[in-house]
Amino acid sequence: MNERELSELRREYAVGGLSEQDLLGDPITMFRAWMHDAVVAGLHEPNAMVVSTATLSGVPSSRTVLLKGLDDRGFTFFTNYASRKGVELLANPACALLFPWHDLERQVRVEGMAHQLDRQENDAYFGTRPHGSQLGAWASPQSQVVAGRAELDARYAEMQTRFGTDEVPTPPHWGGFRVAPETVELWQGRRGRMHDRLRYRRTPEGWITERLAP
Repeated sequence: MNERELSELRREYAVGGLSEQDLLGDPITMFRAWMHDAVVAGLHEPNAMVVSTATLSGVPSSRTVLLKGLDDRGFTFFTNYASRKGVELLANPACALLFPWHDLERQVRVEGMAHQLDRQENDAYFGTRPHGSQLGAWASPQSQVVAGRAELDARYAEMQTRFGTDEVPTPPHWGGFRVAPETVELWQGRRGRMHDRLRYRRTPEGWITERLAP
């Protein structure tokens, strides 16, 4: 695909709009409502989100992970703490999340601070994972350079031999982060690129809402 073909890729957004009257009292309740819509619409992996982190020197990186928990404290996902995102979040907890629900012409942007979950919370979730995924958490040195696929397969086979069908404990290097939101922006496509952007912003007095220009 050449540059001209790329520049001509566009579509008109016309599914609906978003007004201030549509907003619920707090961003978590509103997010739950939009997540419900995404699930009912049959979106593939509606809980997939892009997590953006940065080093202490400001070098950014992004990747897609799955949202695995949501409550009034924030948005939870799990990872290898020794992975690039894990290392960056432990050093610099400021991060951003993005839920790209293209089929609904919606997206949700979250900015906040990531907090490491305690061992009890990590163990509780790890115990619900499929056995194969548990073995993978032990086998994969996430984000590190490896010699090839054969090395990964060998490491996985080693874990299969080590644990067999026994209960697999939570690796000490594996666990979750909960992102406590400071802002939550809801974006709804509109005609003429005059999209609706409504944002919840945390203040000492509580959440306020404001409209942003598209």
